[in-house]
Amino acid sequence: MTGLGAEPSDLLHHLLMDRAIKVVIVAVALGILALGMTVIRRRTGRAKNRLD
Repeated sequence: MTGLGAEPSDLLHHLLMDRAIKVVIVAVALGILALGMTVIRRRTGRAKNRLD
């Protein structure tokens, strides 16, 4: 029965690590998205200035 006491904490640790990894992946993806949008905005801004 002592083995059952350790399992919930291992499961909790695994779930927390899984959640942390997913949060990091989403944060990196949002950072890349923001960088891409900034680059596109700057390039389209330059194109509009050239037409004026």
